Amino acid sequence: MNTDSQYLQTVLHGDIPLTREMGLEVLDWQQHTLRLQLPLAANVNHKSTMFGGSLYCAAVLVGWGWLHLRLRESGIDDGHIVIQEGQISYPLPVTGAAVARCAPPDEKTWERFLTMYQRRGRARLTLETTVSNAGSDEPAVTFSGQYVLHR
Repeated sequence: MNTDSQYLQTVLHGDIPLTREMGLEVLDWQQHTLRLQLPLAANVNHKSTMFGGSLYCAAVLVGWGWLHLRLRESGIDDGHIVIQEGQISYPLPVTGAAVARCAPPDEKTWERFLTMYQRRGRARLTLETTVSNAGSDEPAVTFSGQYVLHR
């Protein structure tokens, strides 16, 4: 685990205690892509698959974590990140550990977001995240979330 991953896991477990109870781990932060992992045991439902609420949390948190790390890299530490809106789909069950992934938006979108925040102290960014069964690239969950950064 690199230092950015360790840092984010400490932030998540300290500021959002639910992440500890869920067993959430930061897998890696590479090339502006964040991956988190959740174990099945702490998030199991009555059908022995992963609970939909846990999957929703993972999908939101990987976007929140992505934005937190990108802002940190950009030297922005005066903002508060909140999820404003989200749309989720659960096309497949998660039958074991889950891996949540958030890849970066295009660079133009990111630059526009930063410019808006620097000018107005508030900006919105839509991030697309997925959650898959560990060892599979096929999304079991797709999520589109609008995150707001404000002072």
